[in-house]
Amino acid sequence: MADSLLLNLAQTLLEKLASLALQQVFLVWGLETHLQQIKKLLKAITAVLLDAEQHQSWNHRIQVWLEDLKDVLYDIEDAVDGFECEALRRLVVKDAGSISRKVRRFFSGSNPLAFRFKMAHKLKNIRERVAEIVKLKSDFGLTEGVNDRQPIRTERKLTYSFVDGATVIGRDEDKDRIIDHLLDTFNKENVSILPVVGIGGLGKTTLAKLVYSDQRVNSHFEMKVWTCISDDFDLQEVLRKINKAATGNTCIGWDIEQLQALLRETLNNKKYLLILDDVWNEDRRKWNELRSLLMGGANGSRILVTTRKNSVASVMANVPPYNLNDLSHRNCVSLFLKSAFKDAQDVEHYPNLVKIGEEIVRKCRGVPLAVLTLGNLLYSITSEHEWKSIRDSEMWKLEQKEDDIMPALTISYEQLPSYLKRCFAYCSFFPKDHIYSDYRLIHFWMAHGLLQSKNENEELEDVGLRYFKELCSRSFFQDFDQWIDSVHCKMHDLMHDLALSLTQKECSIVTSTTQQIPGNVRHLLFSDLYSLPESVPTILQGLDGVRTIALPVDREGFNSQSFIAFLPRFKFLRYLNLRNSQIEILPEGIGKLKHLRFLNLSMSKIRRLPNSVCTLQSLQALWLLGCTGIEELPRDMRCFISLRSLSITTKQKYLPNNGIGCLKSLRYLDIYLCQNIEYLFEDMHGLTSLRKLDMRGLTSLKSLPQSIKYLTALEFLFIDGCENLDLEIAEGSNNQQDFTQLCRLEKLLLGHLPKLVEFPRWLLNSSINTLQLLSLAHCPNLKELPARLACLQELDIVGCEHCRPKTRQDWSNIAHVPKICINGKESSYNPLEETVSS
Repeated sequence: MADSLLLNLAQTLLEKLASLALQQVFLVWGLETHLQQIKKLLKAITAVLLDAEQHQSWNHRIQVWLEDLKDVLYDIEDAVDGFECEALRRLVVKDAGSISRKVRRFFSGSNPLAFRFKMAHKLKNIRERVAEIVKLKSDFGLTEGVNDRQPIRTERKLTYSFVDGATVIGRDEDKDRIIDHLLDTFNKENVSILPVVGIGGLGKTTLAKLVYSDQRVNSHFEMKVWTCISDDFDLQEVLRKINKAATGNTCIGWDIEQLQALLRETLNNKKYLLILDDVWNEDRRKWNELRSLLMGGANGSRILVTTRKNSVASVMANVPPYNLNDLSHRNCVSLFLKSAFKDAQDVEHYPNLVKIGEEIVRKCRGVPLAVLTLGNLLYSITSEHEWKSIRDSEMWKLEQKEDDIMPALTISYEQLPSYLKRCFAYCSFFPKDHIYSDYRLIHFWMAHGLLQSKNENEELEDVGLRYFKELCSRSFFQDFDQWIDSVHCKMHDLMHDLALSLTQKECSIVTSTTQQIPGNVRHLLFSDLYSLPESVPTILQGLDGVRTIALPVDREGFNSQSFIAFLPRFKFLRYLNLRNSQIEILPEGIGKLKHLRFLNLSMSKIRRLPNSVCTLQSLQALWLLGCTGIEELPRDMRCFISLRSLSITTKQKYLPNNGIGCLKSLRYLDIYLCQNIEYLFEDMHGLTSLRKLDMRGLTSLKSLPQSIKYLTALEFLFIDGCENLDLEIAEGSNNQQDFTQLCRLEKLLLGHLPKLVEFPRWLLNSSINTLQLLSLAHCPNLKELPARLACLQELDIVGCEHCRPKTRQDWSNIAHVPKICINGKESSYNPLEETVSS
């Protein structure tokens, strides 16, 4: 099944090779013959890929053939991307011609004749390898015929939210029994520990969330803490997670003694409820170390544990475990129908589908995750043939254990369009229990070239958001948390296991005990270590094809100069995540990574970026958020011609012109915690594609440049924590024209701006017909709300006493707004309140 990803890779390559722009590039270099021959051979292979995938499980030779094919497909993609990199380099050199000879020399390191000779040799070698693979396919008797047709389905509108009790079916009795135990005042244990045990996908976490949010539980316990443990039961890491959940303190850099002291202080004499979700630890010694720290709570404190294993329950519990049973067939059918049909009328209208659905549900063995996944898969599909294909899938016949629901999840995966399969599979490069952000995930997919626009006008970020929503609607993600500008969610660990099974041959997790890494690995993930083992030079040798390097998420302290010195060797690297690292300086050789598209140094100790980083013409995202040690940004930032997302923290007093303002491809700009900045760059109007501008913690910023009024693509503006900022901008000679440039602004957030007295005219006039969200927080001197915002859908006001609506006239100005929230509570006009207040 892992090689089902090859079809998407092959199809993506064929689309690239067929593009007019690439054909013209090959023509210019005199290499069009190689291009046409490789395309022809690839088409012959792609035609039999589906058949090869179906036969590989019982034919070892086909497995080897597919592995060889995967390697050559990646090499073709690297070669094609190499031409794109060269084209970008030439574009920078051309643009730099009007700037200075120095910049031209900076980017003119490639000899055209040498480049053509090298690429011709590489393409010849690739063509010969592909030809050999094509010859072998005839030995397997594979049948041609690519069929990636997908049934037409309507995506369910997503309402990102936590578990709603009204949407959970068949668990009311379980919830009440567990709550009765938690509230039992006759329990003799000072801190009672109750495990909830059940197979994966049964709904243990969902049930725990229902209990956690119940009003009876809220009023009974003084403190509630939720922590997901997952596979890692390292005491220091578990303590960090619990402390972070209980206090909000990330505890970065804290040793175990500090963590223990904080936990004891936090829980001391408080009646608490602690949820330890998804525990796998069977080591009694490790549990006893943690348990001794949790006993300081007041009498009646409770710990609720969810786990798949009875052996874990026996180690942790001091009361009999609660064994969660399968969901009844009747409840499973109800859950399936609720997922698969839009409403009750549709259920009545398609009795044949309901009958087939009941047969599908029986195969799910009472496991809600399987039922929900297949129900969402069939949502709005009315073809009996499609429903029967799910019911009769060969996947059900796979050898499986009694509690194995992987066939149901695999069926859902196999029904994905090919363009979504790699996107889902690549989610395995993040650890279990990882909190995914749609924004970060989209840039991860973008860095690996997984996003395919339907037309040239569709933004890649919008493509990624569409992909994300499709996966959400099919239950590949869960536990949604809607933020103002992003969505956070998780992936069920069984889904993560499925994704991991798809990528296990091309991804390697490096630990402190790693001795060897296969040479064809494409993705390196570093785990459970703060520095690389001493054998790092040997381990990393020969990994020329690596595309991903990522450090542990939310692990601080990683530092290895030997690792940094190796970076320039990964010449095909696309994604480099060094977040939270102790690395202070990147090598000059970073500029050799011409394929690099994503570089994340956020919250690291980095002090300086070499100017050679500006030769990375393919770079799409550069994240330096919270890098408080950076004295100055690289001087040639204008050369980042592909950059779409930039987040910066710097000690500079001002941002110069002819730098960031020249980034015409930039879509997102975050300027964060730059406490010395007094003035921004005046050529901001050069950011013709900018969609989101986020400025927070610029405590010395005095004014905004006039050019901010000309950001015609801006949709989202967030200004917060700028205590010296005056938002008023001097009017030009043509005032009316000046104030109508921000014609697409949809979301405006203003916070902690003591100098804001009146709503700036340049913002008001430019957003009358487009603004949908307005958030005002802690602007104590703001006199009144803006009027005439005809399209406003949501108004959020916190800590702005003078501009809160009080009179009938105030409320009439915003009566059309569907959602109004004041100081954290939804509000509406009440004439009695006006009378009382007056």
